[in-house]
Amino acid sequence: MTEKNEKLCVAFIGFGLIGGSIAKGFRRQQRPMQIYAYARRREVLEQARQEGVVDEILDSAKDRRLCECDYIFLCTPVADAIRYMADLKTLMKPGCILTDVGSTKAEIHRAAETLGLEDCFIGGHPMAGSEKSGYAYASDHLVENAYYVLTPAAKVPAKSVKHFQELIGGLGAIVLALDYERHDYVVAAISHLPHLIASSLVNLVRDCDDELHTMKTVAAGGFKDITRIASSSPVMWQQICLTNGRHIESVLGDYIASLNETLAFVREGNGDRLYRFFDGAREFRDSIPSASMGPLKKDFSIYCDIVDESGAIATIATILASHQINIKNIGILHNREFEEGVLKVDFYDQESADQAAAWLAKFQYRLFKR
Repeated sequence: MTEKNEKLCVAFIGFGLIGGSIAKGFRRQQRPMQIYAYARRREVLEQARQEGVVDEILDSAKDRRLCECDYIFLCTPVADAIRYMADLKTLMKPGCILTDVGSTKAEIHRAAETLGLEDCFIGGHPMAGSEKSGYAYASDHLVENAYYVLTPAAKVPAKSVKHFQELIGGLGAIVLALDYERHDYVVAAISHLPHLIASSLVNLVRDCDDELHTMKTVAAGGFKDITRIASSSPVMWQQICLTNGRHIESVLGDYIASLNETLAFVREGNGDRLYRFFDGAREFRDSIPSASMGPLKKDFSIYCDIVDESGAIATIATILASHQINIKNIGILHNREFEEGVLKVDFYDQESADQAAAWLAKFQYRLFKR
């Protein structure tokens, strides 16, 4: 294993949003590093090489240059990553660490065990992402302040785990080590189940709506916020459910039981239990820290009260543009039953939202942040 001041050799199999972002993050560190990459779309790698992110393009996942690597990142869907592992086993030098970036861990860990890679495989799950996919949207700070879960296989030396934790921590990520089964149960509850709930709720409203689409017309504010994740890739979420079905079944069953209990409170008119239901949820939700990123895509927004008059939105846009603050989206809320503020402004990151709030406050706008 190389020391911190020695040159590392790192390879990426798959080079989209996550792989490209990790590679760009390594480059930002300015640590001596040789970066190889393989992807099916060679033009993506040519672009990365022109940008100085990649040093050499690999011809395949069997390229002999992989023998030189200290770390190999599998940045492909889990099924593809497992297929690559058998070939990589014959190429990896002693001490090389093989890792992945998949959002479920049990299946790939079982493959590592079957292939005899328990002494060199560390599962990884960077809990960060974007509404966009592909290398074109990769960022050198995508995983910064985001949880990056590591699930070391049973026989990986403690020193190797420590070095890898330091490598990932150098990207600004918050490193969290978990057993892979525990990881899959946790993300089933806080990531996979919410996607199922959001999609189910959207489908319910679609099916219950009238011919005039009244529900769809007035759906905004709280409804759109809690169902935002239903716009995610159906292919990706199909695969996640198929690879983490056991844990999803468990938490989904618990959720259905809790819904039935809540239904009983409503049916009985049990005001005391209903109050405790809402109050307990409010208290726990408010205790969740917002400083770090979780597995769900974060909404960076502010709400602003404005008078409905000509030029009101343009004035706000001009103020923000004059201070080089990029707006992702801006719009009037027609349904504000659960939100304060008539105008919602979305940004690409928390820093932009905070800067926008500060500048608009100086211009005496009344703001609300969640």
